[in-house]
Amino acid sequence: MHKLENLEIYLRPVKIEDAPLLLESTQIEEIRYMTGTTVDFTLEQIQQHILKCQKDSNRYDFAICLKNNHQMIGELVIMDIDQVYKTAGFRISMCHIGLTGQGYGTQAIHLVLDFVFNTLDLEQLELEVYSHNQRGLHVYQKLGFKTVDILKNALNYKGEYSDEIKMLILKSDYN
Repeated sequence: MHKLENLEIYLRPVKIEDAPLLLESTQIEEIRYMTGTTVDFTLEQIQQHILKCQKDSNRYDFAICLKNNHQMIGELVIMDIDQVYKTAGFRISMCHIGLTGQGYGTQAIHLVLDFVFNTLDLEQLELEVYSHNQRGLHVYQKLGFKTVDILKNALNYKGEYSDEIKMLILKSDYN
């Protein structure tokens, strides 16, 4: 597979050994809020999900890792790849709040945009982000994603409503 790395980070396939960290990240309140996670998962559910994803040829599940110590700091997924229409979906989540805001997510998205448009030869990458996730919105807009739809009050998180913002970037806008 294409090597996805830069000077500070690299992306590698998610492994079953990553399940405890992924479970831990789903229990961090700020991450739950940013991603709209309302379900509590078990370690076995996460492990089964990883095994299922490894068999799915229409997705890539990546661990975002620091090059200096190989620590996994997040996950990034390219999903619902459609080779006929040349589209895919995308999501990213950091595992450690202390490492957010340092540019690692932006770097990981740059690596994925190159992979999606130049290796997979897709034409469009789309994502959904909640309106309360201002940091995520800022990064996506900075990287060229455009808003294409807004689903009003799509998420009710502990009694607070947020809109779901659908965004996409075209290969022609990336290049």
